[in-house]
Amino acid sequence: MPYTIVQDASAQPEYEAYCVSGEEEDCGAGSGPCQAPGEVEEWQRRHTQETRHLRYRRSFADYAVLDRRAY
Repeated sequence: MPYTIVQDASAQPEYEAYCVSGEEEDCGAGSGPCQAPGEVEEWQRRHTQETRHLRYRRSFADYAVLDRRAY
């Protein structure tokens, strides 16, 4: 039976950012898991204002389920 992979509506996705600014090694500061991209962007703005760091690695994670549906 064919399946479709879909985002699990019962679980919230997570957004996160890590500061990778630094000459010899990354700063390493992180936003921690957030429930919306705007929260991560606000953390980045505050961190940049405090440190002048400009480079971040952003991550998005969600849960997926396989749904039985005919194509």
